[in-house]
Amino acid sequence: MGQPAVTGRLVSINVGMPQDVPWRGKTVHTGIWKSPVSGPVRVRRLNVDGDGQGDLAGHGGEMRAVMVYQLDSYAHWEQEFGRDDLVHGQFGENFTVDGLADHDVCIGDRYRIGEAVFEVTQPRVTCYRVGLRMNEPRMAALLVAHRRPGFYLRVIEEGTVQAGQDIVKIADGPESLTVVDADRLLYTADHPREQLEQALRIEALSPGWQTSFRSLLRQADRPGGGNVGLSPAAAGPPPAWPGFRGLRVTDIRQETHSVFSIVLADPNGSDLPAARPGQYLTVKIASDDGESALVRSYSLSGEPGAPTYRISIKVEPRGVVGNKLHDALQVGDDLASAAPRGTFFLADGQTPVLLVSAGVGITPVLAMLRALADEESGREVWWVHGTRSRDEHAFATEVRQQLNHLPHSHFHVCYSRPAATDRPGIDFTDTGHIDAELLTRIDPPRDATAYLCGPTAFMNDVTGALVGLGLGPERIRTEIFGAGPGITPGIAATPSAPPHAPPGPPTQGLAVSFARSGLTVPFDSTGYASILELAEACDVPVRWSCRTGVCHTCETAIMNGDVDYDPDPVDPPGSGDVLICCSTPRDDVVIDL
Repeated sequence: MGQPAVTGRLVSINVGMPQDVPWRGKTVHTGIWKSPVSGPVRVRRLNVDGDGQGDLAGHGGEMRAVMVYQLDSYAHWEQEFGRDDLVHGQFGENFTVDGLADHDVCIGDRYRIGEAVFEVTQPRVTCYRVGLRMNEPRMAALLVAHRRPGFYLRVIEEGTVQAGQDIVKIADGPESLTVVDADRLLYTADHPREQLEQALRIEALSPGWQTSFRSLLRQADRPGGGNVGLSPAAAGPPPAWPGFRGLRVTDIRQETHSVFSIVLADPNGSDLPAARPGQYLTVKIASDDGESALVRSYSLSGEPGAPTYRISIKVEPRGVVGNKLHDALQVGDDLASAAPRGTFFLADGQTPVLLVSAGVGITPVLAMLRALADEESGREVWWVHGTRSRDEHAFATEVRQQLNHLPHSHFHVCYSRPAATDRPGIDFTDTGHIDAELLTRIDPPRDATAYLCGPTAFMNDVTGALVGLGLGPERIRTEIFGAGPGITPGIAATPSAPPHAPPGPPTQGLAVSFARSGLTVPFDSTGYASILELAEACDVPVRWSCRTGVCHTCETAIMNGDVDYDPDPVDPPGSGDVLICCSTPRDDVVIDL
């Protein structure tokens, strides 16, 4: 560009340290409350002096050091809401400015204010907490819908700034991608390939947004829809059929004293749709009272691409569904099954593969091993499994057979309590547990993609050990049985409770089944505005951020039934998924939570 030009004015500098505020019976730790300060203020690489963020996962840091919002948007919202009480800092911004409209400012633009130089890195991250300050729950969605998100700055040169100073543009961002364009590209259903490529040519764009845009670009023509830039749930293929259908039991096999397998086929004799190696199947059986259904999900352990499905189940002392299936199911019965689902599946590529499991966690990685063996892959394949002894070592012979088809395979099995008759070097290679010491000793390649399945503590420990060895976290993928960990940004941690019926007297309503939690409860439309709110009342672990259908953090597979949305999502979820934060059941539903 030519000579630097004055493009705006710094009207107010706003700071505030995080504080705890009450919200819906919980405590939220948030830095959304900012207040104007007078006089010169020092701006540093990570922050404005006197300022802080309550959630560094979504705000703050070098690429999000300074938040900017405009007077023009203040005027817009005052008119939209009929309010005259908005004060500088109301939207959580550090700099309230005159000028620098979101539809004019481009990613990569550079500005000088006082002694400091700044670079535009990304639009605002949608978050429910801006709605707390505004007392408007829809605010995160409205910022996107009205194309007024605001944006973040990186500090290129630290220095002192002061309200009233001119904002001087000193460099144009490459590619001329405006803040509004970038925001729309991520949060709406409009993801043109050429614009994604344009965005990824901008070095100033923050790494998180680059990752999202790369995901969108890789699946620009995906058949299932959904926003893979926001939700890993959308990355999986769409389900092969809606709801539940009957599959015929053709075989039942006892693998160990506590693990058995069920083979399922199409009752009409047709081949079942192929599942991805590592996906799971959800089944439904009647409860003892006959009035509700029991729903559980089990990993597919059989050969991917086979005309039948095989699921393998560990019988636990208190496992109601596992015990009923083990004791009552017979060959020739039909079992109500939803289509295979899940994003924990073997990815294509030529890099080494590290398959690590404990106990019955062997099932999804066994399917991956079979897929690699079927194609006689030339990839390095590391098989690492832990169990107690040979008596509890499921699929031992099958694993050996599959590894024989892989010329570059490595085999490690740990027995924590080997029996006197268990043969070292034959049945197992190591005594103890899979831990950092073992992984250091076997020394897996650092460019491997690791797939982990087992108890949560096991996966946490192995993940930490692999990262310590030098594997990037993005190369480590995990699958757990049961409900996954929650994502509730800013909410103070509370002791976890097992999922339960909602408090209060029993109510009537459509049935909502939380498959991973083993809970079916009625939806009381007078008490809950969304499936998310019902799940929270039942202590079902949930994931969310915006609570208004924008961020897709809450996107979850729906195995059966349909929902209504209010508000409508900015970008609809993928086929077979649901946004629980803004949906209510239209009929009985089964949700993968």
